[in-house]
Amino acid sequence: MTHKPLGKPLTILGIETSCDETAAAVVRGAAPGPGMILSNIVFSQVEAHAPYGGVVPEIASRAHLEILDDIIERALAEAKVGLAEVDGIAATAGPGLIGGVMVGLTTAKALALAAGKPLIAVNHLMGHALTARLTHGVEFPFLLLLVSGGHCQLVGVGGPLENGKWDFRLYGSTIDDAVGEAFDKTAKILGLPYPGGPQVEQAAKSGNPRAYDLPRPLVSGHNARKSADFSFSGLKTALRQLAQGGVDVADASASFQAAVIDILRDRTRIAMQMFRADFPGGNVLVVAGGVAANQAIGAALEKLCREEGFVTRIPPPGLCTDNAAMIAWAGVERLSAGSGDDLSVSPKARWPLATMP
Repeated sequence: MTHKPLGKPLTILGIETSCDETAAAVVRGAAPGPGMILSNIVFSQVEAHAPYGGVVPEIASRAHLEILDDIIERALAEAKVGLAEVDGIAATAGPGLIGGVMVGLTTAKALALAAGKPLIAVNHLMGHALTARLTHGVEFPFLLLLVSGGHCQLVGVGGPLENGKWDFRLYGSTIDDAVGEAFDKTAKILGLPYPGGPQVEQAAKSGNPRAYDLPRPLVSGHNARKSADFSFSGLKTALRQLAQGGVDVADASASFQAAVIDILRDRTRIAMQMFRADFPGGNVLVVAGGVAANQAIGAALEKLCREEGFVTRIPPPGLCTDNAAMIAWAGVERLSAGSGDDLSVSPKARWPLATMP
């Protein structure tokens, strides 16, 4: 279903249930931003999944089902907006844990039908990609480094095209583990509690980043590739083997994080060259996803940008991790560009950003 672009600020209810956060938000604004976050309610399921050392899909989807209605009511109440006053309802339609995605998308369909509002089925990765427009009003085009528990990609973001399509150009992605997954598995190897990423970052602050010589897969001088693809499996395996002989947790955390930083810097530098070939004059790097909240990684990428003539835009930590404000803002962007979705739209466990409709 296609809607004519509306030349005024839009108020969008967003719903996010792709993993283990149950979230709803109300955002108001117009492209290119910045926008106003009227409410952003996130219920984390960390305690429910902590005993298992990772997200259990069945537990996650059941929790979404039990609490989502209340989260949506709270988001509308905090925003002081009734359902009849919103311009559209946006929900994550993938990628993610399919049970959770189904809960959020089905709820959004019911609300859209009942209220007579447009439905916007949002690619979760698009939500992350456009967050810097919500927070900083970043203009197209920009280079996106998406680093999270399930994703690691470098993408050129050119903006909306005709017929509801968007210009996303994939320069590199992980060929095995995502960087956030590597952090979590490293934490498990080192006996740190779940969720592991922040624990490794904290431990690394008091460690020696040169204590252990860990590999940098695909990096220049280390079996390098000219593409901007990532690989973290070999790094994780090397750390596991090292830990079997006993390691200092702080030093191992610092050495692992230093290796990740080297990989991210090297791959991003190559993607910058590819991006500038596609978009001459482009000079903005947006870093999004949960791992973007890592301060050491953020500082290293800012240094890289100074070296390469780029500027860095990183949303606040609370908007780097999964949240519904980013989904609502993606709804603002798509509805402003004149596109929405039929109620027949299906949830997707996999949904590459490069094929975004």
